[in-house]
This record gives sequence, C-alpha cells and structure tokens, in this order.
Amino acid sequence: MAVRSGLEGSNEAAQSRRIPPRWKVTNIVTDSRELWADISGAPFLTADLPGVGGQLKREPEDFVVEEIPAYEPCGRGPFCFLWIEKRDLSSEQLLDLLSERLEIPRSAVGLAGMKDRRAVTRQWVSIPEVDQGRLAGLEGDPRLVVLRVSRHTNKLKTGHLRGNRFIVRLRDVVPDAASRAAAIARHIAQAGFPNYFGTQRFGAGGRTLALGRDLLQGRISEQRLSPRRRRFLLRLALSAVQSWLFNGCLIERIRTGTIRRVLPGDVLQVRRSGGLFVAQDVAREQRRFESGVIVPTGPMFGPRMKRPHGRPERMEQQVLDVAGIDRRAFEMYPGLTSGARRPYLVFPEAVETRAEGNDLVLRFTLPRGTYATVLLREFQKTAGAGPVSEPDDRDASCAVEPTDDAEAVPDASAVESRKGRE
Repeated sequence: MAVRSGLEGSNEAAQSRRIPPRWKVTNIVTDSRELWADISGAPFLTADLPGVGGQLKREPEDFVVEEIPAYEPCGRGPFCFLWIEKRDLSSEQLLDLLSERLEIPRSAVGLAGMKDRRAVTRQWVSIPEVDQGRLAGLEGDPRLVVLRVSRHTNKLKTGHLRGNRFIVRLRDVVPDAASRAAAIARHIAQAGFPNYFGTQRFGAGGRTLALGRDLLQGRISEQRLSPRRRRFLLRLALSAVQSWLFNGCLIERIRTGTIRRVLPGDVLQVRRSGGLFVAQDVAREQRRFESGVIVPTGPMFGPRMKRPHGRPERMEQQVLDVAGIDRRAFEMYPGLTSGARRPYLVFPEAVETRAEGNDLVLRFTLPRGTYATVLLREFQKTAGAGPVSEPDDRDASCAVEPTDDAEAVPDASAVESRKGRE
C-alpha cells in the first residue's frame, strides 16, 4: 500500500507544512508482516518548549505506579482481594506466579489493569478463596509482596479502577530541567496532552497490528488462530488496529491545527460524566472546551461508535482510506469491535516536578486508559522518551473500555506460542 504524505489538501500543501515522514498517518513499513506504529515522531503539544531529556526506567524504582481502585473490597464474600506490590515483574509473569504458587488457573486471577514490568507497582488482585497455607506460598519472592488481604463479593475485572498515581524519576536530565519542566507542566495543565496509544500497544515489531490489519482486510482467516486463545488474540489484534487509527486521527487534528478547535459536527465528551454529543453551537461549545467542561473525541471504529458530521467525519474517513481499512470490516466482529469514542486530550491531575541532583522527579495522576509514557515524552522530547522495549500485555478489550497506562498486551505471536496454564 502506498503511503500518502497528507490527508487534507494536496501533496504540495502537505510538503509546505514540512511534515516529518514519521508523522504520516500510516506510520508503517509497507510489508504487512512488518507493520508497526511508532509515536516517537508524532507531533507534540508543547513543541515550543524545550524538553528536559533524561533516561527513563534505569531502575524499577524509577517508575512507581499505584492503582486508584474503583471501589474498596467490602471485607466479605467468596473472593480474596490481595493488595500487592510487584517489582520488575510483568503482568504476565504475575499471573503465572500466582497460578503456580496458589495452584489455581490463570483465568481465575482478576486484575483491574496490567502494569509495567520495569517498575514498582501496587494494585489489587483477586483470587478465589484459598487457605492461608497457600497464601504463605507467596512469601520469599523479592519481586512480590502482599501488603493487605481482604475479601469481596465479586471477581476483580478489567476496568475496575479510576486511574493511577505515578512517581517517575528521569535520570541525568539537562541542568535547567526544573524550570523547563515547570513551564511544560503549566502548559499541559491548560492545554492537556495528546491521548496517543503508546507504541507498546501494537506489539513487538508491530506484529499485533499486522495481524489485526490482515484480519480486517481479509488476508487471513480467524480460523488460523489457535482455538484455545482465539477470542483473546482477536481482541488483541483488532483493538490494536482501532488504536492505530485513533492515533492517525489525533495526529491529523494536530497537524491541521484543529486539536483545540471545536469543529461543527465534532463528537464532544463531557469530562465529568463522560456523556457524548455532537457539536452544533460551535461558539458555545468552544467556550465550554476552553473552560475545561468538554473535550473533543476521536474514533475507536466500530458499528456502535457515535459518528461525527461534516469535516470531522471526512477527516476520520480519510484516515481509514489512507490505512486501507473499510469501516464496514469492523462489523464482522461486533462483539469485539463495537466501537467507542476516546478523548483526544488528557488533563493530568496533581502534577508536581522537583529537581534532585542530576535527576527530575515527577508526580502525577492519570485516568484509566492513558499512557504515562505519552505524557513523559512531552517533558523529555528525546528519541528515548518512550517506554523501555516491552510490549503492552493488558487485555485488548481496553480498546473499547480503556483501563490503565503502562500496561503490557503481549504481541499476538507471543501469546499464541506461550503455553501458560489456563
């Protein structure tokens, strides 16, 4: 498939805007087996502000995540809730460890969201009722500590969280990092930052994305997938395509200077309630956007997605055209790609920046479904600002109901080849 240099206007107009090649919406190599998405070249919203540089995740303690649960366990019921701290342990490894030590199926373990491996993370985990002797089997592993035990009436499921708190240390930043970070933080507090899906969303080397494209474009049949993990692999791959297309639409809104403009026909979201509606009175909605009440949204394509009108709809269709995806293809998987809207912008809470020697420490809170590494790239502005090379191994259903940042859905080929206990 040929890669176009722009979506709106002529190629000459696109070239006159001097769009770097890696900003192109497709952002892939043309061989379908090597498809990949890489936001390291995507536009910043703080492009006029110099970055702080620095190295991310040199040590696990440099990236601390604490889950904000949607509810606290009530203290009674058939499910055991464990408030755990894991260090340098991926979510896939956590599931394997709990399954082996507690002698339960992996599928019996409940997580609200999966977390980074190269990190120290605290979160709730649910398991079926087990005796204290089995819980003692978790002791002695330096990668995992059970901080609290409670009970609840239901299993913990993907999305049962409100967000995550982060403490991040960037090592060896530039000398004036404190003042630079303060300026970026002020800008983001007012304007937000782009709600990109992180590169890890698409699997190692883009293989998960490639599988999803092949499925939607009819190059392979789902029958070729392992029956044991077929539904999971389908969710994984198809949601990667939805995420990739969303990134393309977001890049186009930034590229055309419309990311902070309410356009007639935009699908807008009320930030407090999450309610969606189509913009009609543009002047009124622009004022509400600037006051922080609403935010424009982009597509997670599917038959039940609320569609925009006018120019926003044309822009979204052009992204589909560039990608070579027919929107009707998502109707083949209505239970997996029903569709949704995702905010184009994120407004982090409780942002603090502090210099410590040659390092910069950042504290912030993000809603579920948001990538901390995407926020950090606005601060760092370096080629290495993205996540350490580890795939996103969370349940791919987050394309419709986004959960956390920093999480790991393994690429599809890795999942299919793994022989973990079910």
